[in-house]
Amino acid sequence: MCLGIPALVKERTGDIGRVDFGGTAREVNLSLVDARAGDYVIVHAGFAIQVMEEKQALETLELFREVYGEQVGLPAPPEAARDERTAYSGQRAADRPARKKGDGHA
Repeated sequence: MCLGIPALVKERTGDIGRVDFGGTAREVNLSLVDARAGDYVIVHAGFAIQVMEEKQALETLELFREVYGEQVGLPAPPEAARDERTAYSGQRAADRPARKKGDGHA
């Protein structure tokens, strides 16, 4: 499975752009899209592969935050607000409790 992450384009110089992943800045290749500063793009393997609308990007980032917490670069909810889905978001997979057969996960 591939995962594309929304990022905000901060600046573009030719085919290279500086993007922000919720506080983490990276350079990505923008040659596949017509994006400019202020646009949100989906980034996969160092390439922006799609321009997306801001509302959709922010909704997607919020979903990532709900699942992965601070690993996405967005503020995690207060400890009291975390539920079973995000309780282990800051841990490595090897440190998390093992899933049980039939718990709804593949």
